[in-house]
Amino acid sequence: MRKLSYALPVAAFLALTTALTTGAAPGPARVSTAFTLPGAKVYPEGIAADARTGTVYVGSYADGTVYRARPGARTAEVFLPSGTDGRHTANGLRVDARGRLWVTDSTVGVSVYDPATGTRLAHFEADPATPHFINDLTITPDGTAYLTDSVRAVIYRVTPAQLRAGSGTLTVGYDLSRQVTPPPPGKFTLNGITSDAAGRYLLAVDMTAGELHRVDLATGALSRVTLTGGDLKAADGLDLSPGGTLRAAHNISNTLTRWQLTPDGTRARLLHTLTDPSLQIPTTLSHTPTRTLVVRSQFDKGGPMTPSTGTPTTFTVASVRGL
Repeated sequence: MRKLSYALPVAAFLALTTALTTGAAPGPARVSTAFTLPGAKVYPEGIAADARTGTVYVGSYADGTVYRARPGARTAEVFLPSGTDGRHTANGLRVDARGRLWVTDSTVGVSVYDPATGTRLAHFEADPATPHFINDLTITPDGTAYLTDSVRAVIYRVTPAQLRAGSGTLTVGYDLSRQVTPPPPGKFTLNGITSDAAGRYLLAVDMTAGELHRVDLATGALSRVTLTGGDLKAADGLDLSPGGTLRAAHNISNTLTRWQLTPDGTRARLLHTLTDPSLQIPTTLSHTPTRTLVVRSQFDKGGPMTPSTGTPTTFTVASVRGL
């Protein structure tokens, strides 16, 4: 994400009080702080949780630092310092089935790290001659990684064979440039991406149009998911649970939504909306069995959003229960 992705004034949203809407009467909002991130200008964006160990990783959009929060920690530690392997921004993060940490750099591509040593195991770069903004990624059960490009509206693919080779050029797996609604000049399209537990399809959100796109991994067919009850405008990060529950972080509106997908992933119904200024411009989220971890980017406080609305407070990751 960057400032070009925002089209609505932030001030209108910061005046909101907490609001919850569901089909049934919801309980009160339960937003608290999970842990803090050291640094005065972190401006975090990506998050990934290792289901095997409970370790959580967070990436800094401002300088590429990757933080690590071990289970029970109230303050994260620096895992990969700024500038590691030439990386100066960290957007999407994912931990694969073998515990390897994938980190995207919007300006370059993606790198894969050993969580024990911090050693870079592989890296894949976009063509520097082609405009690009490598944003988010998902990893399917067969070990293939898929990454969104918010400028080109394509999805790159990194296969296990490519990963074993160690490095290479990012290659386009799916071109959605004719599938997405043409955006206004300078605006992003594809942002967050996720995949179902069976590895049948990908879901990628168009944050400007508020649409959700489905890629059938068996046939390559592209389609739009039918949304009922709302849209996904300003949606940044996505998280899809095995039971078909889709959660989304909507950045400038300080909103989280929960949707129920049909078994084939072709339709989604809005179940729950949480809007709360304490989310501080949420860029993405990671759902665990007990809570949803949400990145509080504070991008509007001297970060990549313009105009700035002030100076940032301590950077934190929120814990949301009941979403």
